[in-house]
Amino acid sequence: MVQKVHVKDIGIEGVNPPENVCNDKKCPWHGEVRIRGFIFKGEVIRVKHGVALVRFTRYHYIPKYERYEIRVSKIKAHVPKCLNINVGDKVLIGETRPLSKTIRFVVINKI
Repeated sequence: MVQKVHVKDIGIEGVNPPENVCNDKKCPWHGEVRIRGFIFKGEVIRVKHGVALVRFTRYHYIPKYERYEIRVSKIKAHVPKCLNINVGDKVLIGETRPLSKTIRFVVINKI
């Protein structure tokens, strides 16, 4: 008999839960973490000890020149054990409560 595993609905449309199961408390699908605030796409630069460094670009308007410039930011995000994330992957990350001193985001899904 196959045991059904409870997967939470994180409240984001168009995002499917992962096929793997984990018992990570900081996982938005199987743990106690809730997603709130910013949600955006980025590229994984580095993965080490369950933490990914994600780079994303944004546009900033300069009124003097009436043009936009591209700015790049890097954010540390927690990687749940049920997601197989590697360097170079495009991921969807969301804001959550502070998980550690420098981590306030969690990886939701691989794109």
